[in-house]
Amino acid sequence: VTFTAREIASKIKAEVIGDNDVTLTHVVDLSNGNEGGLSFAASTKYLDQLKQTKSSAVIVSPELVPHCQSFALVSKDPYLSFALAAQMLHPVKPFSPGVHPSAVICKDCQIGDNVYIGPHVVVDAKCVIGAGSYIGAGSIISAPSTIGDGARFISGVTITGDCVIGERVILHPGVVIGSDGFGLANDQGVWQKIPQLGKVVIGNDVEVGANTTIDRGALMDTVIEDGVKLDNQIQVAHNVKIGAHTAVAGCVGIAGSATIGKHCGIGGGAGIQGHIEITDGVQVTGMTKISQSIDTPGVYTSGTAAQDNKKWMRNAMRFKELNEIVQRLQILEKKIE
Repeated sequence: VTFTAREIASKIKAEVIGDNDVTLTHVVDLSNGNEGGLSFAASTKYLDQLKQTKSSAVIVSPELVPHCQSFALVSKDPYLSFALAAQMLHPVKPFSPGVHPSAVICKDCQIGDNVYIGPHVVVDAKCVIGAGSYIGAGSIISAPSTIGDGARFISGVTITGDCVIGERVILHPGVVIGSDGFGLANDQGVWQKIPQLGKVVIGNDVEVGANTTIDRGALMDTVIEDGVKLDNQIQVAHNVKIGAHTAVAGCVGIAGSATIGKHCGIGGGAGIQGHIEITDGVQVTGMTKISQSIDTPGVYTSGTAAQDNKKWMRNAMRFKELNEIVQRLQILEKKIE
């Protein structure tokens, strides 16, 4: 795929400074720039690389233009502009519709037009797969499940029964949708399983990273709204609801019946306790534990940064005494008053 700087600039709302007709064929890191390459620089941290890059053009913010030795595409949001340009130069590879001979497709399925079903795929009875979908090798779709138009299952995806998946959903290898939630009742030391009777309902334009699991609801449904982006190795427990256009980074654990609002960002390794609500527009930094509801948008953090082990041990001992120290301080303050 080849575009001129002018063509790309018109799509990403950038201004070209230099040759409008320079040919761009791929995106590339600043440090590895080459002919035909398009890079980006979003901050002054990359000034040295920006001055030395051999990329044919660089997307930069207005304040970085004087430091750019290549042709510049000037944007107020270089990162977003780079994402849009990358989509132009590296579009999703097209596929040829068809069913591989090793696939197992039940007769009473509904398969839309222009669908690809790869090697060793299993599609159970009463399943629906929308038009233009790609079902990669080794994927399993159990009944009854509905997959919307334009879905893309890369490979090895498992969809259990009673799942509703919207249009243009991307599921990466190892994703499991609709596994039983962790519902148990204790009977004098013996765990009794609670049947998980809800569904998983996923909206349009959702992307789910490799080896992420989304459990079905116990009685109500687990719901992932439109535009949600989930990274790799995330656990979404039963009855969780994630609002539209929220992004969750890798290794996050979301316990049962937690509700996360729209346009939130959850950093990697965070833990979200069950039965709490997080309002819209909340940003949670990496490795943070959320143990109570959040009703005000903002940035939230917990935990302590790494430090020398001996120092950490001393501080940990003091932490155990913190309540007693506070009580003694309050008594002293009263005496002073």
